[in-house]
Amino acid sequence: MRRYLDILRKAIESGVDREDRTGTGTRAIFGEVMRFRMGDGFPAVTTKRLAFRSVLAELLWFIAGSSDVNELHALGTHIWDGNAYAPYWIERARFDGDAGRNYGQQWRDWIASDGRHVDQLADVIAGIRERPSSRRHVVTAWNPGELDATSLPACHALFQFFVADGKLSLMMYQRSCDLFLGVPFNIAEYAVLLHLVAQITDLVPDELVHVLADAHVYRDHLDAAREQLAREPFASPTLALDPTLRELDDVTARYRDILGRARAGDAPGPLLDGVARLVGYQSHSSIKAKMAV
Repeated sequence: MRRYLDILRKAIESGVDREDRTGTGTRAIFGEVMRFRMGDGFPAVTTKRLAFRSVLAELLWFIAGSSDVNELHALGTHIWDGNAYAPYWIERARFDGDAGRNYGQQWRDWIASDGRHVDQLADVIAGIRERPSSRRHVVTAWNPGELDATSLPACHALFQFFVADGKLSLMMYQRSCDLFLGVPFNIAEYAVLLHLVAQITDLVPDELVHVLADAHVYRDHLDAAREQLAREPFASPTLALDPTLRELDDVTARYRDILGRARAGDAPGPLLDGVARLVGYQSHSSIKAKMAV
């Protein structure tokens, strides 16, 4: 994770101060790349505590194609509340707690111009199995026709898989990168996705390539980011993924089971741990910061 810390430091020290839509203001750089080999360990930030259960809950929520933040609440996370209940969005929401046509609905239910519903993620997994050398293993969440139909147009906008020598790699393009709060979360989420799709397609997870476009630190995060940079990283953990998850339908079924049990009163944390958990994870304490909306 030292490459992430280098980019965070670069943004603080040499970034350009800019105004933004939230009114908070950022210090930003443009066009950075991070590469993480899964053989070197799972890329979890250690200079502050990673909320891994929230990472996993959101990823499962995306894979299930959901936009209902009430489901996330049942799983113990409120990371989408700021957007789902934002004044600019709430009058357009389809129901209480609707986050709109966001990542999961674009991944699993893209609506084509002729009215067809396209399951991009399922199609890509089928393509990896049938045509591994294809250059079309792409899933996009950036839908120009539905930018007004979501509470937050996709920040991590597009990802692509690459197969070589029995190994699977993933490149993700992120148009807007909240370096302090969002990016460590995004790194971990796509690393889990890489492991999961590799397991489903009988490949070895290899490399996560994370492309950062507008990479910024919010002005009110600068002190927190400097505190993080003063800390020495710990060694990377490893990921323990449930080996019985062999199909995309297995993942969505597990999500629905966890959601049902959580709503019935079971603690969601241990249920999520049964899907994936970090082994040997050691970190410094959490550093609080407010999300800009």
